[in-house]
Amino acid sequence: MKVAVSGFKGRMGHEVVKTVLAAEDMELVAVLDHEPSEKNINEVTAFSELDVPVFGDMQAMLKAAEPECVVDFTTPKVGYVHTKTILENGVRAVVGTTGITTEQLQELTEIAESKKTGAIIAPNFAVGAVLMMQFAQKAAKYFPNVEIIELHHDQKLDAPSGTARKTAEMMAETRKAISQGAEGEEETIPGARGAEFDGMRIHSVRLPGLVAHQEVIFGAKGQGLTIRHDSYHRESFMSGVALSIRKTAELATLIYGLENILD
Repeated sequence: MKVAVSGFKGRMGHEVVKTVLAAEDMELVAVLDHEPSEKNINEVTAFSELDVPVFGDMQAMLKAAEPECVVDFTTPKVGYVHTKTILENGVRAVVGTTGITTEQLQELTEIAESKKTGAIIAPNFAVGAVLMMQFAQKAAKYFPNVEIIELHHDQKLDAPSGTARKTAEMMAETRKAISQGAEGEEETIPGARGAEFDGMRIHSVRLPGLVAHQEVIFGAKGQGLTIRHDSYHRESFMSGVALSIRKTAELATLIYGLENILD
């Protein structure tokens, strides 16, 4: 499968490039970066032995390299535009860029279906994180009092994380909708109670040294339950990325969430 990687200079993109190179059934045909100074990936020290063209424009890359699938790990500012361009060209997509809205997701799904093109957008590609979300969804039925704490490196641009938002959405499907905390509680410092989603609270931590971590804390009379997942290295996401690249070849629509393609 001919694969292109968008955002190859980022830490996640770097790992995706290595994953594609290591896969016997994949060929890296192009990479993309915002206003690159390089013409070829071999100008980057870590990939000096390769011969892969570098592009600064998605449309130009799709036309010249003709990839069968594009993996996008960029920024919320361009992730939606990139994904739309990829799908409109009838090319399969695997997207880990977060910040895509519900309305944009619906539009992208309609494009994918009109083009009969497979795409997977996932807020988290770590299998352990997906299991964490599924466990939390099940627990929310019995423990409606719950808060989410997500912790990421200090270069992450969006808050809350896509994983935290997806977790809250999944729990809302099984959880009795209640408003948490004391009636009439007051934030003496705005934002102290975190963001609110369907009565639940989401707290975002940004610190150097972290990668991607999340805990879902449930409370009930006389007991508590904490479900936590930690990604200590970006390698943790790569098995899910590789699985998604292969899975897009079997799809004719857009799938949101890695949990929807796991057996």
